[in-house]
Amino acid sequence: MEKRVLYKSIFIIAVIALCAYFAFPFEKRINLGLDLQGGMQLLLKVDTANIPDSSKEAVTDLAIEKLRSRIDDLGVSEPSIQRHGIDEILVQLPGIADRERALSKLGQTGLLEFKIVSSDIEKLRLALSGNIPDGYELKYTKDDSEPLLLEKEAVLSGDALSDAMVSFSQADFGGQVVSLRFNSEGAKKFAQVTAANVGRRLAIVLDGKVQSAPNIREAIPLGEAVITGHFTIEQAQDLAKILKHGKLPAAIIVEEERTIGPLLGKDSIAKGINATLVGIVLVLLFMVVYYLLAGIVADIALVLNLLMILGCLGMLPYLFGASVATLTLPGIAGVILSLGMAVDANVLINERIREELSLGKSLRSAISNGYSRAFTAILDSNITTLFAAIILISIGTGAIKGFGVTLTIGIIASMFTAIVVTRTILEILLALRVLKNSLPMLKLIGETKFNFISKRRIFYFISLAVIITSLVFYFKKGSDVYGIDFAGGQVQEYSFKDAPDIDKLRSVLNEVGLGGAIIQQFKENPKIVSIRTNEDKSGELLLKLKDALPGNNIEVLKIESVGPVAGKHLRNKAVWALIWALIVILIYMAFRFKHFNFAFAGIVALIHDVIVALGFLIITGRSIDLLSITAFLTIAGYSINDTIVIYDRVRENMRLNRKLSLYELINLSVNQTLSRTILTTGLTLLVVVAIFIYGGAVLNNFAFTLLVGFIAGVYSTVFIASPLVLALGKRGPNNIKIKA
Repeated sequence: MEKRVLYKSIFIIAVIALCAYFAFPFEKRINLGLDLQGGMQLLLKVDTANIPDSSKEAVTDLAIEKLRSRIDDLGVSEPSIQRHGIDEILVQLPGIADRERALSKLGQTGLLEFKIVSSDIEKLRLALSGNIPDGYELKYTKDDSEPLLLEKEAVLSGDALSDAMVSFSQADFGGQVVSLRFNSEGAKKFAQVTAANVGRRLAIVLDGKVQSAPNIREAIPLGEAVITGHFTIEQAQDLAKILKHGKLPAAIIVEEERTIGPLLGKDSIAKGINATLVGIVLVLLFMVVYYLLAGIVADIALVLNLLMILGCLGMLPYLFGASVATLTLPGIAGVILSLGMAVDANVLINERIREELSLGKSLRSAISNGYSRAFTAILDSNITTLFAAIILISIGTGAIKGFGVTLTIGIIASMFTAIVVTRTILEILLALRVLKNSLPMLKLIGETKFNFISKRRIFYFISLAVIITSLVFYFKKGSDVYGIDFAGGQVQEYSFKDAPDIDKLRSVLNEVGLGGAIIQQFKENPKIVSIRTNEDKSGELLLKLKDALPGNNIEVLKIESVGPVAGKHLRNKAVWALIWALIVILIYMAFRFKHFNFAFAGIVALIHDVIVALGFLIITGRSIDLLSITAFLTIAGYSINDTIVIYDRVRENMRLNRKLSLYELINLSVNQTLSRTILTTGLTLLVVVAIFIYGGAVLNNFAFTLLVGFIAGVYSTVFIASPLVLALGKRGPNNIKIKA
């Protein structure tokens, strides 16, 4: 055996051993995303509107430190707090059990103020009629039962506190109260205020809400006060800690919330594993049946590809921190999809080896030439998909970022296994004389001689009709096409022991003021109900549902909230992500093929594929969400692959057939690569179908979009991208000569 092959074998074994070490035991090495293990993800915005630009980042950093101490009090294991941009904070709380408590604890600014309540009845009457006197503000008590007219200027603030603690009060109906103790300066000020306002009421205002408004019966010289409000022990403890640790430097706005219950997380894991197994088995079986021994070698590479992905997911947290690589449900889809894409490289190589053997080359020479001639197409097609994956990582958070990470790892791993591992195995088999003179493979699609270019105008018309129809449906439906990610609102998903009556649910929604909510009962499982609302009343709704449906064992599967501003921001980011993906691919294609016509035609075909996928998504009544945008970007990165294979063959044929016109070169190249175009996309579609059928409701839209987009990609590669190269040059079938 050659030393070169021996060294490569040792290197491959070392890589496999390293990946196996970090991949297993799986449950200890790999961090699961919140959508798999359950928990809460919040995107918080620090209100820095009135803060100078030079101080905004410092204020956000201070808010992070304050939030960190509050999160520690929640008892969450391995929480993640990251600054996003200048004034946004991403908080991930795995396994959080009490959603309402977490939102209350993180959302409270902790701004405590003491304000004098006006006793002027006439001023209160004017305020209630809408004419609030200058220097005053109208507030209501905590239970909204009593209007109060407060002096705007606070007589004392929470900065004067030295301590806050929970105590028990018989006067408060045996409930918990929060006792306050002022520092020396605060105690003096509090004594002066109470002495000057005996007989009046003093409102205790927390974050703009009146907690209580007791009468001042006498001066209080000891610098102590209490906040009442019928607190539970847990609520009182949380409030005391917030006041004790100090208020946040600015108000916090919850822009996005994604809460996943543990029941849905377990279900997602099961469905993700099923989809992975089905997808892998389908691909492995096809490769063995169709390519025989070469297929077995490719299957070994695919299994190693999966091992490398898992190994990298286990390794990256050690190198860069736990937040860098977490396995999410879309991440599992990324693993399956990358395995399907990995087959593309093996198909290209095997088909090239087949061509070399048909030309009468020796097996050793055919293998060498097959790999070298397939390399440029493999490199170019994987790099364009990599661009899309990197953009997903840069714009995405949580589950979307998880997809981008696994897809990126999968692409890099697939290039290594397809180009290095399979070649090394074949070289070992040659050295051991297991392979001698032939490498038999089946061939379902023979060499074709269709004149694809001659029918281009028919297909231009078909594509134009589909695109116009898609755009008409898009503009006709308007904002209704967008899911919660972009339109804003809240989606609550519940699991019931017995399928609930929709009319009963509607009556409960009416009771809590959500009569206009959209209720969806899943046909495949009527025990699961999704409720879409414009406001957050999930806590109150859950209590009402349990009262109205006793014994139905209601479980919260997920709650997702997105504010309208955040939704618009996400929509803009998604549009720019698509634009940048197309620009980057255009530049790369123009650079690689040294001709703008090739790049421009390829981009037109990509836009065609994305619009067709968008149209089918809308026509079938599905909504556009973040996973749909993920699918669009994946389509843009992947659909160009077959176009690159044809362009690469055109470039090669230019050198070999200098007398042929561009018309003839394109027709020849499309026919020569037709079988591998069908095979590569067909195999990737196998794994997409597995995700569509077995991946569950969360991935259904995503898989459907990929199905339509990938099928459109095969069509546009042959009937749009290739003819457009000709249309952008001089017209006529025989008068175009291209220099190699």
